[in-house]
Amino acid sequence: MIQTNYNPDVLSCLANLSNDEVFTPPSLVNDILDLLPAKLWSNPNAKFLDPVSKSGVFLREMAKRLMLGLETQIPDKQERINHIFSQQLYGIAITDLTALLSRRSVYCSKTANGKYSICETFDDEQGNIRYKRMKHTWQSGKCTYCGASQEVYDREDALETYAYQFIHTDKPEKIFNMKFDVIVGNPPYQLSDGGSGTGISAKPLYHEFVKQAIKLNPRYLTMIIPARWFAGGKGLDEFREEMLKDKRFKTLVDFSNSKDCFPGVNIAGGVCYFLWDKEHKGDCLVINQFGENKYSMTRKLNEYSIFVRNNIAIQIIEKIRNKSKQFMSEFVSTRNAYGFVSSERGSENEFPNSLKLISSGGIGYVSRNEIIKNADTIDKFKVTIGKVVPSNGEVDVTPEMGYRVITTPKIYGPREIFTESYMLLSSFDTIIEAENFMKFIILKLPRFLLKQTLTSMNIAKDNFMFVPKMDWSIAYNDEQLYEYFYLSKEEKDYVDKIMRPIDLSQNSGDDE
Repeated sequence: MIQTNYNPDVLSCLANLSNDEVFTPPSLVNDILDLLPAKLWSNPNAKFLDPVSKSGVFLREMAKRLMLGLETQIPDKQERINHIFSQQLYGIAITDLTALLSRRSVYCSKTANGKYSICETFDDEQGNIRYKRMKHTWQSGKCTYCGASQEVYDREDALETYAYQFIHTDKPEKIFNMKFDVIVGNPPYQLSDGGSGTGISAKPLYHEFVKQAIKLNPRYLTMIIPARWFAGGKGLDEFREEMLKDKRFKTLVDFSNSKDCFPGVNIAGGVCYFLWDKEHKGDCLVINQFGENKYSMTRKLNEYSIFVRNNIAIQIIEKIRNKSKQFMSEFVSTRNAYGFVSSERGSENEFPNSLKLISSGGIGYVSRNEIIKNADTIDKFKVTIGKVVPSNGEVDVTPEMGYRVITTPKIYGPREIFTESYMLLSSFDTIIEAENFMKFIILKLPRFLLKQTLTSMNIAKDNFMFVPKMDWSIAYNDEQLYEYFYLSKEEKDYVDKIMRPIDLSQNSGDDE
C-alpha cells in the first residue's frame, strides 16, 4: 500500500555542498540542542545566535522549542511568534544563498518583511538573519583573519569570497550589538588552497569560529566540528591545547565514524559536538558513539600528553599503568636508528668486517665505523616494524574489518642493521627474547594501546607510551595479557572487535 500522506522535512533532504560546508540534519540538530538546559526554552529574555547559518535549521528547531516553552507566558500565538523571532533568535548567514534559504526556513519567506513572513514586526528584508558580503584583509599573500590564499580568494565581485563575517572582524559583538546567552552552529570546516589541498590536507577553518564564539563569552556554546583537532597539526596545535585545558567544556560527544553522524558524508577523523558552559569548572562528560552504541565517562580532557578519545581505552590504559612500571617508549629508538636515510644502499659487495645494511631497495654493506647511533645494538637481535601505519585503509576501516596498525615485525640478527625505512623497537641478547617480543607486539592489546596515540600515518617512539614492557623470557598470547591486566569482558570484547589478528606466517601485502 502506497503511503500518500508522507510529508518529508525538506531540510533533512538537502544534499551537502561539499565536505567543507555540511548541512546539519534536523534530528542531529535536536540531539545537539538537547545538551542545553531545558529551562532556556521557557526564558523569554534568552537570546540565541547561529553565527554560521546555512539552512536555518538550528534557528528553526530552537523556535519550535521556544514556541512550546513560552506558551503559558505568551498565550497569544502570533504575539509569541513575533517575540521569538524579533527578540530572541539571530543568525549570520555564510553566503547570500544560505541567507535566503535560512529566512525561508525560519520566517517561511525569503524576505523577513515579505507578504508570507510569519513574523509581523520586521521592517527590512533581512530581519534577524543577516548577510554582509565581506572581503579578506590581505597581508603577505594571506588573509590576516582566516589565512586564505590571496592568489585563490582575491576574486571579482561576482564570485563568492568565503570571507565569513563572524570571523572577519575584531569585534563580533558589534554585528548585532548585544550579548548572547547561547551560540550554536555548524561552521564551515576548511578552505581549499587552490591546489591539492583537499580533505585532510586543506586548511582547517572551524576552530576560528569556535575561538570567536568563546571570545563573545556566552553562557552556553555548542557546535559540531571535525574531530581532527584531537590530534592537532595543520595549524590546530594551539587550538587543541586551549580546548583540552579549558574546564568549561561540560560535554563532548564523539563520532569516530562521521557517517554515524552525517549519513553519506566521510570526514577523516570523524566529528564531534560539545557543550561549553561558562559556569562549569569540572571534568567533561565524554560520550563515544559507534553506530547505536554509546560509551560514557566523566574525565579530564588533558589527563595525558595526548588526547585519548576512547573511553574504554582510558579504562584499559589505567589498568595497564597500575600494573606496569616501564613502557616501550623508553626502549624504542628515535627515527633513523643507525643514521642511514631510506635511499642509502651501501656497497654492493661484502667486504671484511662489513655490516649488512637492509633497505627497501635490498641489501648492501657498510663499515662498522660508519655507525653513529645505537652502536651497542649492532651485535644483538633487533625487532623492527615499518615507520608508517600500513596503507590498507586504516583511516576508514570499519570495526568489522579490524585495525592492523603496524606492519609485520621482523627480526634482524647480529651484524645486520637497516635504514630509516624501519623502526628499531628493541634489541635483545638472545633470539628467544626477540621472538617472544615479536609475538607480543602483534597481539591485539599492544596494538590497541599504540593506536590510541596515533595522530598521523607516521609512528614514533612516543606512540608506545602506553605499551608495557614485559618479561621477554615468556611467550604471551592475547588471553594471557587480558588476564594479566584484569581486563573485563566488555574491555576484552571491545579490543577483539576492533583489532585485526596478525599472522606471522603470512604477509598479506598490508606492509606495502
